[in-house]
Amino acid sequence: MGPGHGSGDPLRWTNFLCPVHEGDGRPHTPSLGVRYDPQQAKTIVRCWATCDDEKVLQRLSHPTENRPLGVRDMFDRLPERRRANPATGSGGETRRASDVVSPVEKAILAARFPILSKPNLGVQTGAPEKVDAYVYRWPDGHVEGAVVRVHTPHEHGIKKSFYQRHWTGTRWEDAGFAPIPFQLSDIREALDTGREIYVCEGEKDVQRANLAGQIATCNVGGAGSWTPEHARWLAGAARVIVVADRDRPGYRHAAKVADTLAGRVGEVRVMQARGGKDLADHLDAGYELGELDPVPYLDRPRPQQQDRFRAPAMSRARTRSR
Repeated sequence: MGPGHGSGDPLRWTNFLCPVHEGDGRPHTPSLGVRYDPQQAKTIVRCWATCDDEKVLQRLSHPTENRPLGVRDMFDRLPERRRANPATGSGGETRRASDVVSPVEKAILAARFPILSKPNLGVQTGAPEKVDAYVYRWPDGHVEGAVVRVHTPHEHGIKKSFYQRHWTGTRWEDAGFAPIPFQLSDIREALDTGREIYVCEGEKDVQRANLAGQIATCNVGGAGSWTPEHARWLAGAARVIVVADRDRPGYRHAAKVADTLAGRVGEVRVMQARGGKDLADHLDAGYELGELDPVPYLDRPRPQQQDRFRAPAMSRARTRSR
């Protein structure tokens, strides 16, 4: 993995070389993020190039035992298993908790997504190229960090990867940054004017929604990285449209976003592309934003009563000391 690139703060992302796709001894831009989550009491390991977490851990040695790391090793203490209480159905029969299928799993089953393996792009044929940088700012315009998009040519296609950079106020460093949504100033406008907000899975789709005249946002890290902290910034919005990528991680991500927004905003819709996988594909196919399709089992179009959650103060409200 090599030395880490970051601030030394365990609560922020520190980037390392990924042992799965960057362990060939050649120079790479580190794309494996590691940080500690005190709420879950565990260490999070995430490859921004989407390598499987378990495969990454299998390439790393346990510090005291002669074996590779596993998911259980990431926890300070393993969660206690709860004994499943039988639930009584309408006919008087009992059901085990494990028999209950969640709405997101129902949605995935209904969509019949194929199980895809990571494509084999072959050998690298050129140098990595930085093709874009998405800057994350606080509502007052101050820069917090950036996500850099990198394309690396290979024999059978282009490998896409991402890494984070943090702005210290005087210089850039290769490290993660505070968990703020993309384009906070636009969210401020939506809260002030009552405009709807689109939540996408990535920055590219956010920009396509902007070009179509809509306010949109996302979180750093794509699917699986949305947190209640991101949702707090949208509290008080009149209407939020979550656009799910058409795959298993995309559905699970959209369900998590919708769950964290329940009670904080006026209405939540969960939609998907009519053509293609994501919002960019949908628009490229000639469809309008108003032609997105609802996701069965996840889209429940009913106004929600807002609770006491409020958006953070729209000053430079830091989630950590600077």
